[in-house]
Amino acid sequence: MRPDEIDRWLAEAGIEPLERVEREGAVSWDLLLDGRRRHDIRVTLILDPALALVGWVHYAPQLPDTFRKSYERFLRWNDELPFAKFALSEDLRPILTSEVPIDRLESESLGLTLARLLAICDLLLEESVRWLWPGAKRAPMPDRPSRQVALLDRYAPHLAELAAPDP
Repeated sequence: MRPDEIDRWLAEAGIEPLERVEREGAVSWDLLLDGRRRHDIRVTLILDPALALVGWVHYAPQLPDTFRKSYERFLRWNDELPFAKFALSEDLRPILTSEVPIDRLESESLGLTLARLLAICDLLLEESVRWLWPGAKRAPMPDRPSRQVALLDRYAPHLAELAAPDP
């Protein structure tokens, strides 16, 4: 899948990138997407046409050093959730990633990858409240419908194990 095909797929899915950057043979798209329960999720798609496409979710703000239990939780999620991994960026921001090898990258795998990342953000919302909204007891209810409901509905049968409980 070439960068122009990803541009076309995003347009057909009604997803308008915030930014598109080409650098040293790689192309990235910054997106702002909605899960069913968690909205305004920053996702960066990074395509190295010779290697893979990586979906990179800016999962939560920077964590202070005292969050050892948070690190343990990320390791547990890495073990429990298929096709996705949590890590920490250099500035200690939690990130969620999913990779599609270039030989398997096509419109269906791209759509499934984005839907999977959004579904994981929804599934783990309650356990992530303390990072996303420090001091809050529960996540705020969305004040509008998800912009990606069609994408989530299309791939829901493939992601049943990630279905979040109804709020």
